[in-house]
This record gives sequence, structure tokens and C-alpha cells, in this order.
Amino acid sequence: SRTANVRSIIEFGANIGLNLKALALLLPDAEQVAVELNPTAIAALQEWGHPQVLETSILQFVPLRTWDLVLCKGLLIHIDPAHLDNAYEKLYESSAHYILIVEYYNPTPVAVTYRGSSGQLFKRDFAGEMLDRFPSLTLADYGFTYHRDPNFPQDDTTWFLLEKR
Repeated sequence: SRTANVRSIIEFGANIGLNLKALALLLPDAEQVAVELNPTAIAALQEWGHPQVLETSILQFVPLRTWDLVLCKGLLIHIDPAHLDNAYEKLYESSAHYILIVEYYNPTPVAVTYRGSSGQLFKRDFAGEMLDRFPSLTLADYGFTYHRDPNFPQDDTTWFLLEKR
């Protein structure tokens, strides 16, 4: 509801395309591009056949154009903090107008044990870091998803809609 004229969408770390499928219901005429590295997820995306699929990681991606909406959900938390600046650059360079970040939030950076391993999941203020790094970005909206939501249960994540001006 806080966006306008979204005609093109790119999702980094699209996995099997659940977010893109939801967006296709809301914006059926919007062009969609999925950036995904996992071969199994790529096969599922190709079977669905709706988005264009680019087999690469956000860190290797070269944006040759921009999209109205850039989305990443549950991706930045898995990027080594030493490579976050590169990821932020790719999100920013790919955006014509909006960046939607949905990640685990923490006001200060923290590493979390993930599936018994360390160094694979990080919480931090991803949106705040992007706002600090790119002065043309503004915070358009934000919210929280809760695992006990009776209608749309998801993981406990915070979403931030950034607008490029």
C-alpha cells in the first residue's frame, strides 16, 4: 500500500518463488526476475515458469538495469558481514524506486548459531545501515511479522520498505 507504479520486481535469494507468487497475485502485470543460487530452488522456479531466473548470488550479480521493487527476505542474514557492503551496493544499484528488506533485526550486530553452526546467521539493523550508506534512501514504512499471527504466521522478522529519491 506504500508503493506506486511497481511494474518490475527482482528478488534476491528467491528460493522456490513463494514471495514472487504472492506479489504476482497483487501485481499480475509486473515483470518478475528471480536471482537464486540453489539448483533445486531454480528447478522449482523454472517449473513455475513465471519469473525470469538468473542463476547467481547477490554478491556476483551485475545489475545492467534497475527494477521498481527490489526484494530480499531472509538473505542478508546469511551473508558474511565482510561482504555486506557488496550486497547493499547490489540492492541499491538494482533499485529504481523501492527496496524491501525482510530480515531478522537486532539493533547491534550479533552472530547466531544456525542449525548447529556458527558464522552462518547474523542479525543486525540492515535497513539502518543502508539508510546510513545511501543518503537518497528514506524509510517509507516498516513492520513486524509474528510466528503466532493467526492469519499469516511467519518467522519473527522485521520488514523495511526503503524509497529511493
